[in-house]
Amino acid sequence: MTEEFPTLYCYVHPNRETSLRCNRCERPICAQCAVRTPTGYRCKECVREQQKIFNTAEWYDYLVGFGVAAILSLLASIILVVISGFIGFFMWFVSFAIAGAAGVFIANITQAALRKRRSKELFWLTAAGVVVGSLPVILFLLFTGSFFSIIWQGIYLFIATPTVYARISGFQFSR
Repeated sequence: MTEEFPTLYCYVHPNRETSLRCNRCERPICAQCAVRTPTGYRCKECVREQQKIFNTAEWYDYLVGFGVAAILSLLASIILVVISGFIGFFMWFVSFAIAGAAGVFIANITQAALRKRRSKELFWLTAAGVVVGSLPVILFLLFTGSFFSIIWQGIYLFIATPTVYARISGFQFSR
């Protein structure tokens, strides 16, 4: 009553017996060749093909993403400095609000400029653009001795940079 299944051998390592198959192409794979995905095990070739579909960015998207994020971050940093001159103690709360709103705004404008093309490197470069864009303002504040304004810029970077990365990459904190 027992069925006998033929012995499978890994398509990359023909001398290794296996019972795993790629859930996409159905080729037998050994444990060393198997890549665990949320939907099951896949061979490395199928995983590479899937990554090519995900990475749709062109070479100029990296320049556009970094540039747009840096320019908008520079403007947001300048606005934060201007507002901090009018508000005293409540600037702690205002800086959190401005940072979150600026992060969402920068991400939306950058995504529109990129026409929703994507790649992991593009996400990181866009987040780096947020940091680089605020550096001229931070350096100016260091030379002028406005240390409280540097704190507001730190809060801005602490909130806006991960916000931009999360929005651009499509990362969701909850479902």
